[in-house]
Amino acid sequence: MAIISTADELFDSDVYVDLGHTLRIPLHLKCEGFNFAGSVKLRAATSMVASALRLGLIDEHSTMVESSSGNLGVALSVVAAARSLRFVCVTDPKCNPATVKLMRAFGSDVVVADRPDADGGYLTARKTLVRELCSRNSGYVWLNQYENPANWLAHYENTAPLIAKQFPELDVLFIGTGTGGTLTGCVRWFRDNRPGVRIVAVDTVGSVNFGMPAGPRHLPGLGALERHDPAGALTSVAISADMGDRYIETVYDDAWVRSIYGDLDKEQEESHG
Repeated sequence: MAIISTADELFDSDVYVDLGHTLRIPLHLKCEGFNFAGSVKLRAATSMVASALRLGLIDEHSTMVESSSGNLGVALSVVAAARSLRFVCVTDPKCNPATVKLMRAFGSDVVVADRPDADGGYLTARKTLVRELCSRNSGYVWLNQYENPANWLAHYENTAPLIAKQFPELDVLFIGTGTGGTLTGCVRWFRDNRPGVRIVAVDTVGSVNFGMPAGPRHLPGLGALERHDPAGALTSVAISADMGDRYIETVYDDAWVRSIYGDLDKEQEESHG
């Protein structure tokens, strides 16, 4: 039985879904949404805030600021509320409305960067707005998830060793790649302790993470196995960063999918015709 004093103390989860029966491949899904922030980002948020407090970068008079398209903003809102700290999340129009409401419900301020970058994205615009807010307000402190080592250290110290403990024969680990914190922490831990494990980074088309041309990105937070394992002999795990409930109005909405990608069922029928 877990007994905690504040909401930000609960972020470990040993829940895995065996997708073998559904996908007919040996793949386990690590569910990271069973905490009060609803995502894996609670690890990074807790780590960055604890580090900033320890180093004296923030105190009870400070206002933390961070750029986020969703999950990290919610996680930092949870940590800020639990520790009686102030937090401002700089987000963009692609952030789900329910996520914005959730952050505000926790007591955070939300500022929207509504002008896209030259490539149609909002990351540069969000960072610019963060810098402007910090320059205008002496008590504002940017946690900077993009360069903060406490971000990836949370996954080096927790996420990766927990997976390795549950799957001592692990062959492949799939990780969705946004800012790269989860990926970096896991890659470094497995490189140091289990170098035989292959890490596969996954991102959406339009992300510049893997050197592709920048393009529109419709899923906030993000910038695949059978043919490589025909015998089904590999032990593999994929990290589910959240429970998917924040995408009810996008990925799981047929009208939204058709508006962005067209009639996929019709395209599949034509391709097989």
